[in-house]
Amino acid sequence: MWTEPRARSQTGSLSRREMLRRMCAGFGMVGLAGLLGPQSLLAAATTRAPHFKPRAKRVIFLFMNGGPSHVDTFDPKPKLREVEGEQPSGELYKKSKGTGFMPSPLKFTKHGRSGIEVSETLLNIGGVIDDCCIIRSMKTDVPNHEPALLQMHTGNVQPIRPAIGSWLLYGLGSENENLPGYVVLRPSPKIVVGPALWSNSFLPAEFQATSVITANTKVEELIANVRNPKLTPERQREQLDLVQALNRRHAAGREHDSELEGQIKSLETAFHMQKQAIQTFDITREPEHVRAKYGDTPFARSCLLARRLVEDGVRFVTVYYVGSSNNQPWDTHSDHNEGHRKLCVDSDKATAALITDLKERGLLDDTLVIWGGEFGRTPYAENREKQKVGRDHHHTAFSMLLAGGGVKGGTVYGASDDLGMNAVENPVHVHDFHATILHLLGLDHERLTYRYAGRDFRLTDVHGRVVKEIMA
Repeated sequence: MWTEPRARSQTGSLSRREMLRRMCAGFGMVGLAGLLGPQSLLAAATTRAPHFKPRAKRVIFLFMNGGPSHVDTFDPKPKLREVEGEQPSGELYKKSKGTGFMPSPLKFTKHGRSGIEVSETLLNIGGVIDDCCIIRSMKTDVPNHEPALLQMHTGNVQPIRPAIGSWLLYGLGSENENLPGYVVLRPSPKIVVGPALWSNSFLPAEFQATSVITANTKVEELIANVRNPKLTPERQREQLDLVQALNRRHAAGREHDSELEGQIKSLETAFHMQKQAIQTFDITREPEHVRAKYGDTPFARSCLLARRLVEDGVRFVTVYYVGSSNNQPWDTHSDHNEGHRKLCVDSDKATAALITDLKERGLLDDTLVIWGGEFGRTPYAENREKQKVGRDHHHTAFSMLLAGGGVKGGTVYGASDDLGMNAVENPVHVHDFHATILHLLGLDHERLTYRYAGRDFRLTDVHGRVVKEIMA
């Protein structure tokens, strides 16, 4: 750790701190860089060659916090009606005593040329299903939110590893020096686990995500201090050159301090952000009919912003679906049937609009869109405190949707058993899922490593199989 020098040196010359204090009134980029945090760097546009020809260049992960029910979305289980009310068996399901199997009240219909069955609550997604692949055999290790969230984002159930977005930025670099390479959009600061889900961990600070609160999508609210009210870009450049010269002198005696390097570089890119962020983050520049297609909810506006970000060169964007009163809105332990319907209305419209919009702009072919959560919901009912029945956490079988980015559209991969309890055909573990995402972007998950604490680490640790069967 380094400490700040005294405000003024004994010789009377200005210190680094005093210089910044005197200049900051007109140096708005200092505040803008503060948005990035002490470990964050908006990477300059330095692309790196992939291991092989990629199918995708960028990713948008639409993350449904809490875990959507697979048996009410993409995995119809008519068999549940035959066993309704019966008690599940097995050690894992003892806690369900007195609840029993609960069939979905929703109607599933076939959509598109592919005839994939989709719930009636996802009719808009059904309209673009020929561009999508549904994995019905996902599984993860733990049915609790915190470890499952961490595993889906970082490959590990503990908060000790870099997020997948950081790995991609490390492996491929950024395409635009004026914007972050990895952006997290969340309508609320209250997300279970929080920053560990998008942390760079032991990777250099330049690969940390930039997290943006999207409760208010006005540019000045999204990015504080993005506009400098007093100085021209030329004058700001002169000030920045001076400050960076002082910073480099300060860093010269502190080699290998990635946090310090991150701060220095974040100032540089904060300056560049002023050129483009005002335009890219301003969704009011979109025509009214485009905004109406997405909808006017926090999630819908974030989906539209995600499209604008990847269109302008951002490598990885995560959009969190977080409720205003429940930061895990898909965690439907009670009144599931009603809650699930309401959630789908918003998510369905915006997700389908994003896929359609990307396709119309020629971006879907090399943009991978992912929809899903940390796990699924139980095929049996849960009745907490005699409330309307819900569904509990379920990690041994759930579904994920992928679209674009080299994925074979109009396909279903894998299967759960007749009751939706376990993945039984072509199971896809989270490690396999991550290996496949990296492969789609031209990265070999076994070769994308980083040396730390005496060993080589990778996103998939010592696991992972690329699911080539879903690739076009």
